[in-house]
Amino acid sequence: MSHYERHHDGHSPRGAAAGAGAERHGGRPDHGPGGHGGHDKHAGHDPEMFRRKFWLSLVLTVPIVATSHMVMDWFGYRLDFPGMSWIGPVLGTVVFCYGGWPFLVGAVREVRDRAPGMMLLIAMAITVAYVASLATALGAFDLDFWWELAALVTIMLLGHWQEMKAIGQAQGALSALAALLPDDAERVTAGGEVERVSVTDLRVDDVVLVRPGARVPADGRIIEGGAELDESMVTGESRPVSRAEGDRVVAGTVATDAAIRVRVEAVGEDTALAGIQRLVAQAQQSSGRAQVLADRFAAWLFYIATATAVVTLVTWALVGNLGEAVVRTVTVLVIACPHALGLAIPLVIALSTAVAAKGGILVKDRLALERMRTVDAVLFDKTGTLTRGEHVLTAVAATAGTDEDEVLALAAAVEADSEHPLARAIVAAGEERGARRRATGFRSLTGRGVRAEVDGSGYAVGGPTLLRELHADIPADLAQRQADWSRRGAAVLHLLRLDGDTARVLGALALEDQVRPEARQAIAELREQGVRKIAMITGDARPVAEAVAADLGFRSGEDEVFAEVLPADKDEAVADLQRRGLRVAMVGDGVNDAPALARADVGIAIGAGTDVAIESAGVVLASSDPRGVSGVIRLSRASYRKMVQNLAWAAGYNVVALPLAAGVLAWAGVALSPAVAAVLMSASTIVVALNAQLLRRVRLRPQE
Repeated sequence: MSHYERHHDGHSPRGAAAGAGAERHGGRPDHGPGGHGGHDKHAGHDPEMFRRKFWLSLVLTVPIVATSHMVMDWFGYRLDFPGMSWIGPVLGTVVFCYGGWPFLVGAVREVRDRAPGMMLLIAMAITVAYVASLATALGAFDLDFWWELAALVTIMLLGHWQEMKAIGQAQGALSALAALLPDDAERVTAGGEVERVSVTDLRVDDVVLVRPGARVPADGRIIEGGAELDESMVTGESRPVSRAEGDRVVAGTVATDAAIRVRVEAVGEDTALAGIQRLVAQAQQSSGRAQVLADRFAAWLFYIATATAVVTLVTWALVGNLGEAVVRTVTVLVIACPHALGLAIPLVIALSTAVAAKGGILVKDRLALERMRTVDAVLFDKTGTLTRGEHVLTAVAATAGTDEDEVLALAAAVEADSEHPLARAIVAAGEERGARRRATGFRSLTGRGVRAEVDGSGYAVGGPTLLRELHADIPADLAQRQADWSRRGAAVLHLLRLDGDTARVLGALALEDQVRPEARQAIAELREQGVRKIAMITGDARPVAEAVAADLGFRSGEDEVFAEVLPADKDEAVADLQRRGLRVAMVGDGVNDAPALARADVGIAIGAGTDVAIESAGVVLASSDPRGVSGVIRLSRASYRKMVQNLAWAAGYNVVALPLAAGVLAWAGVALSPAVAAVLMSASTIVVALNAQLLRRVRLRPQE
């Protein structure tokens, strides 16, 4: 069971794979964000339903408006034909029952759940208008609201259609991820034949053939061939990545230039793509502080609007104008519809998580993304985060009379059959420089090194233990360079020539954990964003840590290095920074950094594919690029700005509009009709939606 499966299987009973299949076969994912998902998915609401209701209501509204005596007086025309007086009551009733039905159903649910909100306010407004108009048609009142009622319902449907459409587009990140999986796969049988099967029929240990241009159908490991893979859909990295035999590949990635054979290691729920889907869905459904504030405001708005409506009705009735009392009451209820408020946060949440997922940033906890904008200290784990966690050859030295290229060629030949990571680094460096020596008689000397014969002569490669065992001395011309390498924390191996019982050192090789080239840029970007302190934590000796920090451009007196720290004590370093009043983001590989990730204000796990550890992190970087940290800050600040702007607009709109709707300025000739109120309400919704859409322009990485 993968990390994703272990920690997120509760969010989807059938899992992302099942959801992907449903999507491909016409299924429709549930609406998740905020309060919208709550009332919409249960009622079966979707953009298509609102679109149909809007257009039919609009067609019916046109004759109702055209035959309204008020509208005719406004525009100076006259219509009069048999049965015209029934157009309003008949078509208005159809609009109320057909177009207004979703709002009436939503209102009943909000009352039953004791959670008053948007739908109840809309239902109250259109019900009051309908009852007043129907009573007028029966001769009880002289309040003809048919055209206002029809216009109100139609505009409400338009606003809700656009709202559902916008949220649906944002949630398209999930269906887009599902679409990355091919429907079929080419499975290699035991006899070597290739058969086409459904992806759902694949099992662990199956071997699949992935042709050039095709997508990998399931997570696995290459057992034959090599190719450049486009992994942008998982990591956000645009450049293809070279993968060869033994390398892991992820479902949904594309083999761009060659065919490979992959042994399946994870299918369905266990794949990295399924895990990403669950993370995106979880983030879109989660509520941050801003969402809680918006929900609380919507609830208060209901009570304020209801109280205002009652006061308005009573006040106008007391002054002897019952007709105006009903008109003002209806207008108050219409203007208070919190469409803009309800859309302000959910749409930003949906868009920000979709933008993040597209850029290889998986937001597991909405609060973590919100807090990231306030972070003023970033603590990086060194190994695997700022460095690759893999040794590379950084220097070669030869004794007098020996060439450095010869030292590397001989060492690479001796180490060719070794599986040790340092040996692989030497062999890789030799291949890059075109070394073509071959060795025979390979022997591994446990804990000391290796030996073999090259061109009939015996050679050995090893460290200090091997030197002591063979009583070999380090020549003076190598000693100084070796001391410099050791101070930098490099692992030093020696090449020795064996002559009977004697051994002579021919050269030395330095191997270091390579600093990621992008790590320097990541730190520079964080400084540009105003992060006060950059810190690094490692279990390495202080000279090693200081050397890496200097290489990364750490500033003396400003930045900080925690060295020789045990994994169990890393969280104490986070606590130390927090005690100084700093808000800390901890960035680590998530394996032995779990306590520190959990203690930090924001925990960011860095990794790739199914190996990424997400247990204690609020944000996961799908790639191993530390520049993603600045991208998280950039997105956090942008999404927070949009939330605040949308909330300010939605709240300010109601503060100004409610008194006008109640008729406070009626004495000055300023009054809002229910239809105008509906237009203003819908316009505020569109403003909020368009403002949120600007999040799509946020660049998670600056242009290089």
